[in-house]
Parts: sequence; structure tokens; C-alpha cells
Amino acid sequence: MKPEHATKLRFAVVGIANTAVDLVAYTLLALAGVPMFVANLVSTSAGMVCSFTLNRSFTFRAKGGDVRTQILLFALVTAVGLWVVQPIVISLTGGAFAGTPEVVAVVGPKLVALAFTLVWNYVLYNKLVFRQKETV
Repeated sequence: MKPEHATKLRFAVVGIANTAVDLVAYTLLALAGVPMFVANLVSTSAGMVCSFTLNRSFTFRAKGGDVRTQILLFALVTAVGLWVVQPIVISLTGGAFAGTPEVVAVVGPKLVALAFTLVWNYVLYNKLVFRQKETV
């Protein structure tokens, strides 16, 4: 398997775990009546807790680099994706799920937002946060 394909596979495995935590927490909070922004903030924070360590050590196998800088960049990329981009996507796609059962109306827009931020995170983690230094 090509290294870039292996990295994408590892990213997917880590992403499934983080997404499950995020989606379950968001769904439970939203169904309990917590406002979308707060539910999304809490659920995405829970998913982020383990994400940095798993992506750094398992997905991208980043052994070098300044960990403090990586943490800062990871938090910035992830926070913008989860707390800015996701609520925008949820708001923009919510109408597409109008008239569906309540759980579908809650989960549907969130799944669209998750798919969007999946691409956002992979590209920015790979190119910015955990980028490999060029060897000469």
C-alpha cells in the first residue's frame, strides 16, 4: 500500500472514533433541547480531546516538529472547522431535512457538516499541522 493511502486509512479509523463521539453527544444534546451551537461546541470538544494524540502519533506519525506549535495549529484548524464551518453547514442544509422524523432532521445536517469538515481537517492536518519536512 502506498504511504499516502495508508495515512488516509489511518485518518479514517481515527475519524470514525472521533465522529462517533461527536455524533452521539450532539444527537443526545440536541434531542434534549440544547441549542445547536452549544450542542455542537460540547460534542466537537469531546471528539477533539483524543483526536490530536491519535492523529499525531497514529495517523501522521509525526515524530518531529514542535509539539506546542502542532497543538496550536491543530486546535486552530479543528476549532474553525468544527465551531465555524460545521454550524454554517448545519444551518445551510437544515432545510433539506424539513418534514423528516426529528432524529433525521437533527442528524442529517450534522452528517453533511461532518463530511465537509472531514476533508477540511485532512487537508489542513496533512499540509499544515503535521507536515513532513522535506529531506534533501
